[in-house]
Amino acid sequence: MQQSKPYEEVHKKISEFIEYYRKNMPGWNKRFTLFSRWASYITGRPLVFNLAMLVILVWVISGPVFGFSDTWQLIINTTTTIVTFLMVFLIQHTQNKDTKAMQLKLDELIRSVDGAHNALLNLEELDEDELELFNQRYSFLAEKARENMLNGLPDTDTPDLES
Repeated sequence: MQQSKPYEEVHKKISEFIEYYRKNMPGWNKRFTLFSRWASYITGRPLVFNLAMLVILVWVISGPVFGFSDTWQLIINTTTTIVTFLMVFLIQHTQNKDTKAMQLKLDELIRSVDGAHNALLNLEELDEDELELFNQRYSFLAEKARENMLNGLPDTDTPDLES
């Protein structure tokens, strides 16, 4: 596929920025990973949930004291918006890291099992059309295995993937 000139320029600038970032901020990613792991662990605890519920309860109870004013509402809206905004990035970072580790473990299992299809390594990097081709091939194998089971035959074979 031919890329347009503006796309190549943008891609080059992004690549330059990433390279600059890696050279000049080497410890930042590690610190952020440690912080996000710690924050995900802490915020996922029942105590933190209970504290959040307590904050909301105090806010609700304080409503009549402040006359349910706009400022009273703005405090909880602003607080929850900021916390939610920041947590999205922390959770996404943690989830991306966990997903990458799980994919690498699955790749290692595929690589190490005799008879496994090495074409499935790094499958998550394929586009939707390529994934659909693999899905169709495996759906076909699943249908054949179910037919075998219905006919009293074993379904524990390792057939080749057919194109």
